[in-house]
Amino acid sequence: MNIFLAASAERTERLLANDPIWLIVIKVVALFALGVLLTLFMINWERKVVGRMQHRPGPNRVGPNGWLQSLADGLKLAFKEDIIPVMADKVVYFIAPIISTIPAFVALSVIPFGPEVTIFGHRTVLQVADLPVGVLVVLACSSLGVYGIVLSGWSSGSPYPLLGALRSAAQVISYEIAMGLSIVAVILFSGTLSTAGIVDAQANGWYAWLLPPSFIIFCIAMVGETNRAPFDLPEAETELVGGFHTEYSSLKFALFFLAEYVNMVTVSAMGTTLFLGGWRAPWPLSAVWPGANEGWWPMLWFIGKMLVFLFVFIWLRGTLPRLRYDQFMRLGWKFLVPGSLLWILMVFAVRTYRVNTGNDPVVPLVAGTIVVAVALVFAFMLPNRRSPDPPEVEPASDYPVPPLDLKIPSQPKPARSSARPGPLSDGQPGQLMPSGARSPGEESVHE
Repeated sequence: MNIFLAASAERTERLLANDPIWLIVIKVVALFALGVLLTLFMINWERKVVGRMQHRPGPNRVGPNGWLQSLADGLKLAFKEDIIPVMADKVVYFIAPIISTIPAFVALSVIPFGPEVTIFGHRTVLQVADLPVGVLVVLACSSLGVYGIVLSGWSSGSPYPLLGALRSAAQVISYEIAMGLSIVAVILFSGTLSTAGIVDAQANGWYAWLLPPSFIIFCIAMVGETNRAPFDLPEAETELVGGFHTEYSSLKFALFFLAEYVNMVTVSAMGTTLFLGGWRAPWPLSAVWPGANEGWWPMLWFIGKMLVFLFVFIWLRGTLPRLRYDQFMRLGWKFLVPGSLLWILMVFAVRTYRVNTGNDPVVPLVAGTIVVAVALVFAFMLPNRRSPDPPEVEPASDYPVPPLDLKIPSQPKPARSSARPGPLSDGQPGQLMPSGARSPGEESVHE
């Protein structure tokens, strides 16, 4: 198996190294066009599917059955007025959406969309580049995208976009760790970081069936990584107006929209490559049809698997409500990360068992999966024991901050004065006399 993988990787590298410039340009343009077209398709498809889930028609005016609505929205955004806030940092404000968009397209360059094909008489593979660390390139590009979000929130000069940007930074850091740990088991079984090598290693079985905990953790982490519902906390409209892109309009807003959907396409392509056999045909088709994994047909299987992932994104948006931020972070740090670490230890144990004994590791792997799943479910269902309330601490701020238990005191009624103005005495103007006292003049009269 290792000899076969090494020979396949060597042939792929040789074919890509022999690509002429014109073929590389065609691949890059086709990859960019695929990302844009899938974005236009996904926006309209999402609106139609969610509309069907909510018993309403969805877009049905522009184009046949409304399928050109996304294109019309893109043209409208291009001609809208570009408003820049007065307090914005102009340079960073302009660069931020570009930083978010470019890494999303770069990550697609290491994804293998198919095997060897002939393009204008030249033998090549349906991939722009095959790097020995292709998996790390995808993770690095997904991490770079958050810089555009953080810079857009900071440069807008508004508090709500800044809050959304900080949320996104914390979110990506948390779920990037879980996603990276879920890929470790795949790397251990395939023995390579090359995306093409991982696809070749799944010739006898998909890793989604062999490594189900890694597949489940990856699926949850990729939803949190792309800021999609129910994890769309950086764009919580009820809390942050619109999130990090509140102050953006025209083409800059369209670039953020493009980056979000291209990131969805990227993580879906990555999930297909790592766990669903990449461009290889599903089992019944590959067993019945010998030519299912040859020519241009594998690209069709790859896009079909990607669309399954993209449909799950839409399904989640139309089904689940948005989580609270503390629930979201607790899921990442207290469930996904410890679960990934336990699963990696189990995979190490199974690999050691296989190397030392030479037996089939399927039975201990299944048993270990059940033990890890039961342990995680039991740990996740434990009640959350809160620590006692900390002592009250005065806020370290120069601003007058009211206490949380502020109570407005009731105003006491002013007491009625027992003194009343009396006549002047001894020629002193303004002298007040007690109510029971009499002036000398009054005494003489009464007497």
